[in-house]
Amino acid sequence: MSTLTGLERALERFGESLLAQIRHKEKEPVELVDALRRECDDNAVVCSKCRVVVPNAYDVELADFAHEELERNGGRVDQVLADSLVRHGESRGYEWAGPLAVHVTKAHSVPNGRYRVTSRVMHHVQAEAFQP
Repeated sequence: MSTLTGLERALERFGESLLAQIRHKEKEPVELVDALRRECDDNAVVCSKCRVVVPNAYDVELADFAHEELERNGGRVDQVLADSLVRHGESRGYEWAGPLAVHVTKAHSVPNGRYRVTSRVMHHVQAEAFQP
């Protein structure tokens, strides 16, 4: 029996759709969740032998078509992505710089035509605190 939620399956289908488009454009395949994890890893700060701190506020800007596809499948995309990021952080022993939040927005223009992922440190962050 699968433990994936409908939204997680939608994210997988979204990733597969992106992969098909990328292959069509002859670019290297990149998946949204992997990009989010990579953003986390790339911005990790080693504070001591036992402490690695990572950003806690993540912006995910999706191209119009991608945002609409995920919206059609319902649910909280931001929460699914945050849960995935929490699991990734736990597996690596990361410490969040504050409360973790992932904010997903629609963007009319993103550099790769699909999505953009950025991060920063925000203390006492809430998803509503993000500025579009």
